[in-house]
Amino acid sequence: MRKLIALFMLAGIMTVPVFANAQDADSAAATTTPAVETPAASPTIVDDEIVAEEQGFHQVIKEKFIEGDPVYMTPVLICLILGLAIALERIITLNLATTNTKKLINKVEDALASGGIEAAKDVTRNTKGPVASIFTQGLMRYSEGIEMVEKSIIAYGSVEMGKLEKGLVWISLFISLAPMLGFMGTVIGMIFAFDTIEAAGDISPSIVAGGIKIALLTTVAGLIVAIILQLFYNYLVAKIDSLVNDMEEASISLVDVLVKHKLTGK
Repeated sequence: MRKLIALFMLAGIMTVPVFANAQDADSAAATTTPAVETPAASPTIVDDEIVAEEQGFHQVIKEKFIEGDPVYMTPVLICLILGLAIALERIITLNLATTNTKKLINKVEDALASGGIEAAKDVTRNTKGPVASIFTQGLMRYSEGIEMVEKSIIAYGSVEMGKLEKGLVWISLFISLAPMLGFMGTVIGMIFAFDTIEAAGDISPSIVAGGIKIALLTTVAGLIVAIILQLFYNYLVAKIDSLVNDMEEASISLVDVLVKHKLTGK
């Protein structure tokens, strides 16, 4: 599509000068050489503009990365890469851990009514997710009484919660570390800028402005990384809270089902 648009633009740019030259030739009635060679430079300008639109963002990022000094920008970039990798892994894991608790409760209740505890264990063992794992632990303690089932569910629920929160501490670390690295690069850059001013013996606006701009690029990079990772972190925390609420509600429902099963003696 962009190539087609470029061809239309080239055709339009080359057509307009031809019409203009024809009108000038009719009005002047002279045989001087018309400015036909001017369109030759126009396609180059259009091509440059198209390339600038396609590669502008990446080129700007690359230039700013180099201007900010790769020595100080690279650690910030590493924080972003590692933080995003952990965040994406957690997002996939948490989505896979999501279980339809109501459907699982119904299956467990039907299994208890038809085949007893062993049938309910088979249902929970064949279901993935932390809720099913908690159900399995609770059903294994059924012979010891409802109180032991509740204690087992609470204890194993804490274990599953720890698994869900795995990796969040690293994302939190990168959120704090990226701005710190950016500030460190800024301070070091300012020191170098003042050293340059001292060596030059004159406060030149170009020296001061250039040094400050390069120094502040690391701070901007660190803040951008922290903002991106903070969004992922908040999403993960909200997802974990939702899973924990489902685990608690499902655990209460399981205890109610087991009490009902024990009372009915089925």
